[in-house]
Formats: sequence, C-alpha cells, structure tokens
Amino acid sequence: MFDVKDLYQEVIVDHNRSPRNFGKLDPAGRTLEGFNPLCGDRLTLYLNLDDDRISDISFDGSGCAISIASASLMTEGIKGKSVQEAGTIFTDFHELLTDSSRVIDLAAMGKLAVLAGVREYPSRVKCATLCWHTLRALLAGDDAPVSTE
Repeated sequence: MFDVKDLYQEVIVDHNRSPRNFGKLDPAGRTLEGFNPLCGDRLTLYLNLDDDRISDISFDGSGCAISIASASLMTEGIKGKSVQEAGTIFTDFHELLTDSSRVIDLAAMGKLAVLAGVREYPSRVKCATLCWHTLRALLAGDDAPVSTE
C-alpha cells in the first residue's frame, strides 16, 4: 500500500544525495546567502532573470537533508516561472508547512507537496524554508544575508 511517509523519505533522500541545480551558476545576475543558525544550514542562491521570468537558478552550500532537498525541489519547481508565480508558490509552500488550517491544492504544488511531511516536525520547518526565504529576499533585491532567526 502507498505510504506518504515512505514517499516523503524517498524524495528527501533522493534530492539530498543528488540535488538538482546544485553548483555555482556562472554568470549569475543575482546571488544571496542564507543561513539557519539552529541547524547550521548554509546556502547561496544564484539567479538569472529574463525580464520577469526565472531563466536559471542554482544553489550551493551545505546543510541537513531537508534543507538540501527543499532547495533542490524549489529550484526545479520555479525555473521558468515569473517572479509573481514564484511569489505565489512561496506563499503556498510556506503556508503548507506553517498553517494547518489552510487548504492547499497539493496537486498544484507538484513534487513540493511531498515536503508537507515537514509540518509534523516543527523544529525542521526552518530547514525546509531557508532556501525559500532566501529566494524571496533575492527576488526583492535584498543584498543582506538571510537568517531564519
């Protein structure tokens, strides 16, 4: 029988072992660092925009499996999206992990929906959202490193 927890673990392990879009994007139009002092996760996001569309994105850094998998899934999920679409995905993803009262269309979330399991581990939510907060700051044009604290 299909078990969501097994799928969650399988996807986390897969994206941690073989992260997609991992490595420095050269040249990158924008870069920004993010840090999670609680867990020690560190990453740098690299981004290129073509008008209002994310034409390329990558990341590098180190962290726990959830942090790396989330960044990997995020870069897959937003590449080719507009800045506005990425903002909507950020909001939906953040609320998926932090607001159990909101109904989220999991099918529309695609592979990102598997990270809904992080909600069961509140201390790990910051691990999963570090890359997302870094992306939001990067798209807003911020240049100060992002911290989850």
